[in-house]
Amino acid sequence: MKKFASLILVFWIFAVLLGLCFGLHGNSINLNAILVTPSTQHWFGADDLGRDILARILKGVQVSFAIAVIVTLVTMTVGVFIGLLAGFFGGKVDQMLMQITDIFLAFPGILLAIAFAAVLGPGMTNLMIALCITGWVSYARLTRGQTLTLRNRQHVIAAESLGASVPRILIKHILPLLGSILIVEATYSLASIMIAEASLSFLGLGIQAPNASWGAMLRDGVRYMLVAPHYVLIVGLSLMSLILAINLLGDQLRDKLDVNGLEHA
Repeated sequence: MKKFASLILVFWIFAVLLGLCFGLHGNSINLNAILVTPSTQHWFGADDLGRDILARILKGVQVSFAIAVIVTLVTMTVGVFIGLLAGFFGGKVDQMLMQITDIFLAFPGILLAIAFAAVLGPGMTNLMIALCITGWVSYARLTRGQTLTLRNRQHVIAAESLGASVPRILIKHILPLLGSILIVEATYSLASIMIAEASLSFLGLGIQAPNASWGAMLRDGVRYMLVAPHYVLIVGLSLMSLILAINLLGDQLRDKLDVNGLEHA
């Protein structure tokens, strides 16, 4: 199953590169091909405006990957920074930062993202800002918990005794030990962000027409489920296969990097 998931992930990465090489955009309207079923001319059929579904899926996965990678990098940087400070200094610094974190945790992440996206307005930039505002929390708590443990390791205490600065201790002696667990967390985060992006686009708060987004395509396809079920099924299965492949990749990384052992060290 995991090997099959790896093949799926490789397929989607190849699809992204293929779409970039051929410059597919999927915005060409063909009124003579409205909601046509899959054929040799349109392998995945056409949507309600006669646009090729395959081309729009390839463009949509490019957008999803781009958003997921950017948001993951930003949220990981912010969350790790906050977690390192809270875990290393402890005391009032830890209490203040964790209280802020707990406020964000008091609300479901997707609801906060919907609220921020509604306030900021639709669009790709505002969508990424909304996801960044809510996505750093898990990294902060994870990093803080591990830093509290690593703070008392002998090599950290020795570095302090030799007069090493706090930034050097955090970057050189603590952060490298968090690499494996953060990689696994980032992998799961990629899948979560893709789902969140699709959900917000489905609600009309994300990617706007005519740009392709799997969430927006699902929203449009639901209206034609009885007359053109292939539309929503193909997009839904594409999203499901990609998310499943990423999550299984995260499981593989967790097993290979022995993250459970690090968490209990």
